[in-house]
Amino acid sequence: MFQVLYLDNHLLTVYKSAGVLSQSDITGDQDLLTQGKIFLKNKFNKPGNVFLGLVHRLDRPVSGVMVFGRTSKAAARLTQQFKNHNVEKKYMAIVEGHLEGEGRWKDHLIKDGRNARVVPAAHPKGKVALLSWKALAHQDNTTLVSVELQTGRAHQIRLQFSSRGYPLLGDLRYHSTRSFDGQNLALHAGVLSVDHPTTGKRMRWEAAPPASWANWFPQFHDLHHWKPA
Repeated sequence: MFQVLYLDNHLLTVYKSAGVLSQSDITGDQDLLTQGKIFLKNKFNKPGNVFLGLVHRLDRPVSGVMVFGRTSKAAARLTQQFKNHNVEKKYMAIVEGHLEGEGRWKDHLIKDGRNARVVPAAHPKGKVALLSWKALAHQDNTTLVSVELQTGRAHQIRLQFSSRGYPLLGDLRYHSTRSFDGQNLALHAGVLSVDHPTTGKRMRWEAAPPASWANWFPQFHDLHHWKPA
């Protein structure tokens, strides 16, 4: 379900597998937050309940790096960093179609039930969504792109690419016509960087995409050859 990338008295950073919930929902399926608490309880032989603060989320079908706060103070400080956009978040995605070059996109999004959608800038509930992207490679009418988020809106990457005619592979919710690995979508949170909540030191973690990505772009599967833009 997850691999520990970093652990100290204040932080737990893990690699989340695609298909795993970030936190529990009505399905009752296993989730990363609960499993993280079980891991800490067993590792340190802690009695009673274990605190672990969820400060950001990845969608269920998305893989990648997640950080948790091990104390309420650490969680609050991390949450504030995400709120203030003082974090580095880089993703890799495989999108349908042939996308060239690089760019920066700005949209206004609202959450509409389980989905999100683009709305005009004047919409009273619209929230600004900013990202930068760069095309890395092409194959079989798909494009491998690196993406850096400046904001963190619900389904932001999925929607901003889909609304321009480049849906993520496997993202049936946002108009993909092609399967990725049968159950997940081609989006991976490969880089996360935050300030340590107590020391202030800048922390940075990287994780390569899952093995299923090798079926599409094998040259980018090995972490040693994976250089996100």
